[in-house]
Amino acid sequence: MPSASASREIHPSIILSICCMSLLLTGMDVTIVNVALPVMQRELHATVAQLQWIIDAYTLVVASLLMLCGSMSDRFGRRRVFQIGMTTFAVGSLLCSLAPNIHTLIAFRAVQGIGASMMNPVALSIIANVFTQPKDRARAVGVWGAVAGVSLAAGPLLGGFLTQSFGWRAIFWVNLPIALAAILLTIKYVPESRAPRARRPDPLGQVLVLAFLTLLTYGVIDSPRAGWSAPSTLAMLAAAAALFVFFLVHESRRREPLLDLRFFRSVPFSTATFLALIAFASFAGFLFLNVIYLQEARGYSALHTGLCTLPLAVAMMITAPLSGKLVAARGPLYSMLISGTAFVASTAILTQLSDALPLPLLLLAYALFGTGLGMVNPAISNTAVAGMPLSQAGVAAAIASTGRQVGAALGVAIAGTTIAIAHQQHKDFASSTHSIWWAMLTGGVLVFLAGIVARTQWSQKSTDYVAHLFDMPAQ
Repeated sequence: MPSASASREIHPSIILSICCMSLLLTGMDVTIVNVALPVMQRELHATVAQLQWIIDAYTLVVASLLMLCGSMSDRFGRRRVFQIGMTTFAVGSLLCSLAPNIHTLIAFRAVQGIGASMMNPVALSIIANVFTQPKDRARAVGVWGAVAGVSLAAGPLLGGFLTQSFGWRAIFWVNLPIALAAILLTIKYVPESRAPRARRPDPLGQVLVLAFLTLLTYGVIDSPRAGWSAPSTLAMLAAAAALFVFFLVHESRRREPLLDLRFFRSVPFSTATFLALIAFASFAGFLFLNVIYLQEARGYSALHTGLCTLPLAVAMMITAPLSGKLVAARGPLYSMLISGTAFVASTAILTQLSDALPLPLLLLAYALFGTGLGMVNPAISNTAVAGMPLSQAGVAAAIASTGRQVGAALGVAIAGTTIAIAHQQHKDFASSTHSIWWAMLTGGVLVFLAGIVARTQWSQKSTDYVAHLFDMPAQ
């Protein structure tokens, strides 16, 4: 472990670069798998529900463990937890590439999720503790958000190329050299840090989170088979609702809860979590639906599907760094307004989706969607850490990241039900997605409005109030 003097000699940008490597891995993994889904379905003889679980086994585990891992990093050391997570993610990736059937692939995706849950929130916490000045931290978070945009955008294009050239297993091989480099660099450059006083574990709260998310997602995914009004579906959804209420009651009574509900008294923090939920539900559903649409309805190959997402990728690569700079200089308002407008414009086009929709118009919708996500992601990261106590940076970052993962899991679950119902009723796939695009359009309007709310005096006062609750200055 480096000495204190050695740690000070390390340029913060080096540490930022190492942390961003974890984001590159997990962000790319979210999207790179989507392009390979139709090929996996053919080779592994998977159902639509099993395709959904390839995505959601990963995102559910991540969403369930993020808050626990953020708390663990504050207690046991952020660098240590970060390294364990990176190693677990690499092992999970290797196992996925060797999976002999759909069931083992889903299980190994969950292993990847365990590793990922220890990476991003912990990395963001490391950044928050290395960049101690508010302006420097805002710039660092802006870079973080930009890398998130680039990684999410690169996934479909790289996934299409690898799947077409080497097969779907290659999409997991690409993680191994990056993970190994990040592990070695972390050992050499990243200093260890802990919270002055970490909270006690909350095992019951952790179990309740996992059970709630699993029942909710399973109920949605299973609904096309059993029916929305079936006793099994209603029982699962009712049980999920009951567990959620029990979780809130349990957390409000604990002295040191897994999820400190006081954080949500901060309007900017609550706004960031809400935005993460909406934006990533839309993005995950968007990718899931469009990848299958391009390959099933239009007959494109995996490579051509990846190429069709190029406008999405380019838009995100351009707008994410611009948004990072804009957030650092002017705050998140303008990024949110631009994002909401782009989301609305994109989904308005997709509400008219058909097999005959002109390709240039479809690509324009992809570019606009990429603009929306690229602009909002740095705003989410920046707003999430605003006003939060530095000693709880790991948990605060984890809550916002949990919003992303929960949104992604629900987005895939809901989108997948659309495909399953369309197949069951022999409906045209493109037209059956229209209701989803209208829902996403509404989400774009909410992103626009959230940007306005986050800028109000009420919002700023709530930030000061939360900082006072923890007897610490706002970040």
